[in-house]
Amino acid sequence: MKANPIPHGFEGATPYLYCRNAAGAIEFYQKAFGATERVRMAMPGGKIGHAEIKIGGATLMLADEFPERGVLGPQSIGGSPVTVVIYVEDVDALVARATAAGATVWSPLADQFYGDRNCGLRDPFGHSWMFATRKEDLSPEETQKRADALFAKK
Repeated sequence: MKANPIPHGFEGATPYLYCRNAAGAIEFYQKAFGATERVRMAMPGGKIGHAEIKIGGATLMLADEFPERGVLGPQSIGGSPVTVVIYVEDVDALVARATAAGATVWSPLADQFYGDRNCGLRDPFGHSWMFATRKEDLSPEETQKRADALFAKK
């Protein structure tokens, strides 16, 4: 039987996060974001060589840092220029759970002109997240009209 060249659940971009403590990150993501662990491959010495988690409808991969191979996480390189965006059913509940677990807010929970309610969070491992719930379905024209009105005021 021929293998599916694109595995189910991996049809789009899949973020791959490197963490100084991948096991701790998985535990945090479960507590803070309601993540479910799908795969964990342990390496000799206890490091995680590869893991897969699911948060909402998004699948992410992660592993421990391997400095000897140049694989470093945000704590080792002084931050991350990437934000992982995930839509969830109830962003307010997720943000409450995540901040209680230790996530910090870098963009406050708010309704946005483009129809989403969202919040930017940073996890204790240095990764940046944007969680959102769609509140309104808008056409590109309506979104642009709202943006023009908003930014004309500034």
